[in-house]
Amino acid sequence: MFQPKDSSMSPRFVGPRTFMRLPYVDVLEGVDFLIMGVPFDTAASNRTGQRYGPQHIRDFSVLLRPYNPDQDINIFDYCSGIDYGDVDVIPGNVLKTYDQMTDKLKPVLARGIVPIMIGGDHSISLGHLRAFYEAYGPISLVHFDSHSDTWDAYYGEKYMHGTPFRRAVEEGLVDAKHSIQIGMRGPLYGPEDIQDARDLGYNVIPMRQVRQLGMEAVVERIRETVGDRPVFVSFDIDFIDPAYAPGTGTPEVGGPTSFEALEYVRRLDGLNIKGFDLVEVLPTYDSGEITAVVASSVIYEMITLIAMMKRRAEEV
Repeated sequence: MFQPKDSSMSPRFVGPRTFMRLPYVDVLEGVDFLIMGVPFDTAASNRTGQRYGPQHIRDFSVLLRPYNPDQDINIFDYCSGIDYGDVDVIPGNVLKTYDQMTDKLKPVLARGIVPIMIGGDHSISLGHLRAFYEAYGPISLVHFDSHSDTWDAYYGEKYMHGTPFRRAVEEGLVDAKHSIQIGMRGPLYGPEDIQDARDLGYNVIPMRQVRQLGMEAVVERIRETVGDRPVFVSFDIDFIDPAYAPGTGTPEVGGPTSFEALEYVRRLDGLNIKGFDLVEVLPTYDSGEITAVVASSVIYEMITLIAMMKRRAEEV
């Protein structure tokens, strides 16, 4: 059983930085979930520096503890996890980086391990979805973001951080009719920027509608949309209002608080989740490390969902 070091016995400033002080190992036997960094940021359109996001989040995650009081579960009573290190990305070459991602994920998914990938800019999600397609076929997507990321191109380039979920539909990687995007907001070039995502088949709930509906109704919409299908959860840190997560490349005001963001993740319990990613953390703009705080906490809640899935399986 792989679990974090006990920080009451070993100080948090001791040893190499891994997520939550999990062991850094390159073996997959006896593993239920793993953390994997994807430090790629050369498909970002505005600020860059997301390549440093995985280590920034790991640095703060040493404060996390194994018992989650909000979900009343000791994570490592039910699951074993490791930090699997980083993908060897190729700066400036997103297509070859996608190949590196899928190669690293294939043996993970073949064993039924649930990976949690830390970006990096949002372009990396397309590489993740290619790997999940090979393992599960077209997968349902639950996407928390302030942008739909379904633009056709930036500067004539098809593979940017604002295009992955259009490419995913075009490549048949996602089951768009059973996928949902939540939290879109901010100035656009026109109404087509949201309508394009709907035309691709996604169920889209912009942030104003999120507020009008309320959390319970939004969560129910998520459950109705994805059902019991295999699900991939993609969480862009700019889903959260920049007052709570300033360290990102394209912040948009008017988003949820950090508490609300954590609650949305917690309420995904019961979905058939096969993998996660969290992207777009940019340390340079992270005043007081508050973005690292919330990002590491979101990932912690993702790990908790895996533990709860394992607990239910044991109870059957």
